[in-house]
Amino acid sequence: MTTGDLSSPDPQRDYISNQAIPKVTLPTMIRLGLFQMGLGMMSVMVFGVLNRILIRELAVPSTIATVILALTLFVAPARIIFGQLSDTTPLFGYYRTGYIWMGAAGLVTNAIIAVQVMWQLGASLKLEGWTATTYGWAGLLGFVFALYGLSVSMCSTPFATLLVDITDEDDRSRLVAVDWSMLIGGTIIGAITIGVLLKSLTIDATIEMVQSQINRLFLIIPGIVCLFTVVATWGVEKKYSRFANRAGKQQVGSHLSLGRAIGILTASRQTQVFFTFLVVMTLGLFIQDPILETYGGEIFGLTVGETAQLNAFWGGGTLLGLSAAGFWFIPKLGKQKTARLGCMLVAASMLWIVAAGFDRNPMFLKLALLLFGVCSGLVTTGAITMMLDLTVPETAGTFIGAWGLSQALAKGLATVFGGAALELGKSFSPNLTLAYGFVFSLQALAMIIAVKLLDRVNVREFQTTAKDAVKAVIAAD
Repeated sequence: MTTGDLSSPDPQRDYISNQAIPKVTLPTMIRLGLFQMGLGMMSVMVFGVLNRILIRELAVPSTIATVILALTLFVAPARIIFGQLSDTTPLFGYYRTGYIWMGAAGLVTNAIIAVQVMWQLGASLKLEGWTATTYGWAGLLGFVFALYGLSVSMCSTPFATLLVDITDEDDRSRLVAVDWSMLIGGTIIGAITIGVLLKSLTIDATIEMVQSQINRLFLIIPGIVCLFTVVATWGVEKKYSRFANRAGKQQVGSHLSLGRAIGILTASRQTQVFFTFLVVMTLGLFIQDPILETYGGEIFGLTVGETAQLNAFWGGGTLLGLSAAGFWFIPKLGKQKTARLGCMLVAASMLWIVAAGFDRNPMFLKLALLLFGVCSGLVTTGAITMMLDLTVPETAGTFIGAWGLSQALAKGLATVFGGAALELGKSFSPNLTLAYGFVFSLQALAMIIAVKLLDRVNVREFQTTAKDAVKAVIAAD
């Protein structure tokens, strides 16, 4: 591998102050956000369309389908590897950009392959049932989804690090705000785009018609994502990166091992309580994720395109919730009370989603998802800002990295749990509305438990006891 003039450690450049490197402009921040927008579009396409196709159109049991999808999240520990590689080993001459491009190419390629394997799984299941051949296709599909997850880790972790490289503390918050908003915006735009592209599919469309339209979709969206990735990152690292200046200043906690992450999560009573809260909260937010589109199809009679568009209501509500939390709720109530209120309102919105199923009015479902999004924005903002308070400045990167890893694994568990809970609900009752209601009720219960855990979080106790415990873990690693 060759190294470029930016990313290669250069003795001359080590003496250049950060002030000599230009500040990131707002247009560049928006351009960088295109990458996150692309990831949002891919997320809707993979988790909002394929899960529905697998469970409803291809009749794959929801437990098996969600385990397959969750493999994209269970490979999250690879984020550690790719993060450290991007610190030490340039790719195509760049520490960050090369990994972003390779990861993006891998995720779109694996998404396209996954669709074709999915059709083979469906055909084998229809013709032969659950034979060795069918299980083989299911295993291959799981393997491809795991590769997809690795590709996401390969591009998203160096991208997040690039955001740190190109900013200083005084302008980092603006870039993060733009970046996060465009990620949610990508979810909304992706949902609307998918709905338009699949508009011709009716609820009673044949599997051949579904296959033709989905194949077309999985060529158009990945093409857009590749274009967004190149446009977003082209020339940014070379012009704005401060990594070469900072590389010689080894920071405590700059490298995160899996053992260290586990040690940090269990370092003291307060870290245990807070991270347990984060895991339960994540379950409460994402248990519905793998079965929502299927709920829209089986209970409300929505088409594939229409169920994909449900994500637009959730995404729009989330943007509203993020803004409301940052500009009103947290300044007025504080971070912990905002997170607590968000948890309680998420539980209430879950009950509304259940009630909408009995009425079978799609508009009630969409309004419930809008409320769910707003509440998700509240609890997410409250929890993240609390997490920034409950950290050690000298080891902030390590602490936040541990949180990100635990959240990704918890989201994977939520995906599996959602599918398994639906199967369990169906075994309890032939009434599909009650079966889905069982899943959403469990989600509400998780949020109530999260509130109880949150009440045990004590920032002052953390500041007096947990910091020393976390530092001890870092020192012993």
